Parts: sequence; structure tokens; C-alpha cells
Amino acid sequence: MADKMSREEAGRKGGEATARNHDKEFYQEIGEKGGEATSKNHDKDFYRENGRKGGEARGNNN
Repeated sequence: MADKMSREEAGRKGGEATARNHDKEFYQEIGEKGGEATSKNHDKDFYRENGRKGGEARGNNN
């Protein structure tokens, strides 16, 4: 009987298969669609807060 694969392993294998089957343009297109959807669903405060958190995280890494 085959052992069950972990979610981590299944995700890794799925990601590797996707990477083999798609090119750079595929990833650029889905990234652009995601960015457009995010901008439709969030206002300036969302981006301001994320920028603040990113700045704090960078400041803590030095």
C-alpha cells in the first residue's frame, strides 16, 4: 500500500508540474490579474498599511 503524501510534498510536486507546463508569460499574466483584483478590492489605506508593515519588517532585519 502506498504511503500518503504530505500536503507540502503534494504542493511542491504540483508547483513543479505547473512550472514545467507553463512559461514566463503565464506567470506574468496571472500576477497581473491578481494585482488588478487586489486593487479593485482594496483602497489606499490597505496599501498604506502594507507599506508600513513592510517598512517595519525591513527595519527589524537590520
